[in-house]
Amino acid sequence: MPNQRKPAIVFIFITLVLDIIGIGLIVPILPKLITELHGGGESGSALTYGLLVAIYSTMQFIFAPLLGSLSDRFGRRPIILISLLGAGLDYFLLAWAPTLTWFFIGRILSGITGANFSAAAAYIADVSPPEKRAANFGMIGAAFGIGFIIGPAAGGLLSEFGLRVPFIAAGTLTLINFAYGLFVLPESLAQNNRRDFSWERSNPVGALLDLKKFPSVTGLAWTFFLVNLAHQVYPSTWVLYTSYRYGWTSKEAGLSLATVGLMAAIVQGGLTRKIIPLLGEVRTTLLGLTVSAIAFIAYGIAPSGWIVYPIIIFGSLGGLATPAIQALVSKPVAADQHGAVQGVLTSLVGLSGVFGPLLATYLFGRFTGENANPHVPGAAFFFAAGLASLATILAIASSRRIADAARVPQESD
Repeated sequence: MPNQRKPAIVFIFITLVLDIIGIGLIVPILPKLITELHGGGESGSALTYGLLVAIYSTMQFIFAPLLGSLSDRFGRRPIILISLLGAGLDYFLLAWAPTLTWFFIGRILSGITGANFSAAAAYIADVSPPEKRAANFGMIGAAFGIGFIIGPAAGGLLSEFGLRVPFIAAGTLTLINFAYGLFVLPESLAQNNRRDFSWERSNPVGALLDLKKFPSVTGLAWTFFLVNLAHQVYPSTWVLYTSYRYGWTSKEAGLSLATVGLMAAIVQGGLTRKIIPLLGEVRTTLLGLTVSAIAFIAYGIAPSGWIVYPIIIFGSLGGLATPAIQALVSKPVAADQHGAVQGVLTSLVGLSGVFGPLLATYLFGRFTGENANPHVPGAAFFFAAGLASLATILAIASSRRIADAARVPQESD
């Protein structure tokens, strides 16, 4: 498939960008909408919002290995397209949801359809030669970055016309994304690389146990889990925290998230291709994790809103860790198992999203508000810094196995 690799990467990149723009549109307004429906201000509604985020991630945890294994059997393209169609329709459900109960139903459906990132990651693995896999996985982060440049900024601006308007925009954009993929997205998985579907590999517990087949991957997978658990502080508390501490509006929160997206695009779309070959995947992983830990502490102690922007610029280097880890995980894995293994990683992201939002929003609510003693608005960020530090220690302890995995020749696609 050498002649198809470059256009296929472009297709999946654009698909991911449009998908993430749709997600980014609602990020600045969802916490405020939940606060409006729930009442009680940011501190009072924090745990309810955390539950909504956790339910979304629970669905990802359950369905990511299923969709990954289905993509190993039937191909990546149909799984991606079905998920996009479901996500687009779900945004319209959320746009007219009258109560919190309907929001919970909508987030369950969103989590199921959002589990398609395992198929997208497997698609990239399919069409990437081993020596370019880390750089191409970095394109997922670049797509996230570009999507988050446009999505949150547009969501914040659209919120001026009503908190429901961004959902309509997100649904429309996602259905356009579905139509785009339906007509131009080629299949990446060759028939001879497909394998029979197995329920044992397709449930989250069985998928995690399947990691035992790749001992060098296990330490990396739990490092991946810890760093994603730490990063749950952003979607869970960013809007609540900046509104509470700095008095930011949805528009201001959206612009700050757009800055996050811009820096992610620069780092993962550009610097990743330079730094990983220069430092190697192991050192890049350690650099990214260390920067993340420092950035979390900085967010927690930042006394003024303007200081957040320099921290965003510095902290964006933490994004180097994820593509480096994904590349290392993919090296000892055969071509017909990329979907299952990337499904495990996506499932671990989902698992981190089950516990991370509950922990982060609990810490935010516990250490803010009238009854907080002591009053520590940045408590959730300090906790995240501890998790990132633990992930760094685990990565160092596993460095020998990681290096061995990096030297294992990848079976040709």
